[in-house]
Amino acid sequence: MKRKRIYEIIEKSEGNDIISSVYDYSMIIIIVLSLIPLAFKAENSFFHALDKVTAGIFIVDYCLRWLTADYKFADRSFISFLRYPFSAMAVVDLVSILPSLSILNSGFKILRVLRMIRAMRVIRVFKAMRYSKSFEIIGNVLQSSKESLVAVCALAGGYIMVSALVIFNVEPDSFSTFFDAIYWATVSLTTVGYGDIYPVSTLGRIITMISSIFGIAIVALPAGIITAGYMNEIEKMNDSNKTTNGGEDHGPEIEKKY
Repeated sequence: MKRKRIYEIIEKSEGNDIISSVYDYSMIIIIVLSLIPLAFKAENSFFHALDKVTAGIFIVDYCLRWLTADYKFADRSFISFLRYPFSAMAVVDLVSILPSLSILNSGFKILRVLRMIRAMRVIRVFKAMRYSKSFEIIGNVLQSSKESLVAVCALAGGYIMVSALVIFNVEPDSFSTFFDAIYWATVSLTTVGYGDIYPVSTLGRIITMISSIFGIAIVALPAGIITAGYMNEIEKMNDSNKTTNGGEDHGPEIEKKY
C-alpha cells in the first residue's frame, strides 16, 4: 500500500472514505478501552494484557504517522520526519505510549516512584482529538479566540489575587494561610461554595457576596466568547461546504418562476 494511501487512512476521514472512517472509530474505541484499567486500583492479567495490546496498536499508529510525516507538512521534505516527533499530537501519542513500555523491576524501592507514570496514561484521552471533527472545530475556536480568552483568564486571576488579599487581611483568624484565601476566592469566583472555609464576620460576608456577584460575570465571559467563536466556525464550515459543492443561491430564480 502506498504511503499516501496510508496517510489518507490514518488521518481524519474526509468525504466518503469508508476505510478511513472505520479506522477513526476503531481508534476511538481502542483509546476508551485503554483507559479502563485506570478506573480500577487492582491490577490483573486481563488489564495487563489489555494495556499491552492497546499500547502495541498505538505504537503502530505512531510509526505510520511518522512514516507519512512528509504528507502532513507542507514542505514535503526530509525535515518533516525530524519535525513530526516534536509536534503537539505526536508528543501526546508518545507520552501515552511510554508508561506501557516500562520494563523496570518494580521490586526496587527506588524505582517504585515510576509507578506514577501510570497516571500519565490518562493522556491517551487526548489522542481521540485527532479522530474527531468536533474536537477540530473546538480547537479552531480556541485558536481564533485565544487573545480574548487569555484576557479573561488574566482578569479572573487578578480578581482572585485581590479578593484573597482582602479577605486574608479582613479575617486572619478564618484563613490560616494565604493559600486558603486563594482557595476561598477561587470557589467564590466560580460560585461553587463548598462551605469548608468561609468568613464569619459581617464585613467578610459582604466581601463574599460582592466576590460571588462579580464572579458570575467573569465566569460567563469565556462561555460567551467560546459560543460566539463556535457559531462563527460553523458558519465558515457551511460556507466552505457550499463553495465545495458548487452550491448557489437560487432563491431569486424560484421567486421569478412563481
